[in-house]
Amino acid sequence: MRILIADDEGIIRLGLTASLEEMGHEVVAAVSDGRQAVEMARATRPDLVILDIKMPQMDGLDAAEAITAERPVPVIILTAYSSPDLVARAASLAVHAYLAKPVRPVDLAPALEIALARFEETQALRREAADLQSAMRILQVLEEAKRVLMKTHGWREAEASHYLQAKAVRERRSIRDVSEEVLRTEGRS
Repeated sequence: MRILIADDEGIIRLGLTASLEEMGHEVVAAVSDGRQAVEMARATRPDLVILDIKMPQMDGLDAAEAITAERPVPVIILTAYSSPDLVARAASLAVHAYLAKPVRPVDLAPALEIALARFEETQALRREAADLQSAMRILQVLEEAKRVLMKTHGWREAEASHYLQAKAVRERRSIRDVSEEVLRTEGRS
């Protein structure tokens, strides 16, 4: 993976870089504050981001929020602080794993795996939600088109539904396109 690291402690950046490269990953940037992390994430488009929670300029949680707002990416938060408030804040953001300092190489690999798995689950849920929303919009347009046809032509629901389906098949168009055309040409009720 291509990984971005942000930590205000140089020794931590060096240690993480060495461990990640030893694991076969590429560190595309290792920066010392949150603002630089956001800029480098934009420039390098990493596959995963590791951010210290407490940094100058912008903390890791604000950086995580800014980075994932532009492009979803797995985020691991590093901290020497185990404050319940910080953990809760991290959980409310797009953070996929949480590592306490000092980071041991043996803890790093599982954190990467967990972050990737959680990220993939989140992305799958987002796609599913988008598919459901799209299906709901199609259903709403179809129902509205049937109501217009029933009112305009005095048809029963089954007749309006059959008309829309037959027209879609005959013209090789989607039921949504046919329904939208009915709404445009025959008006909304």
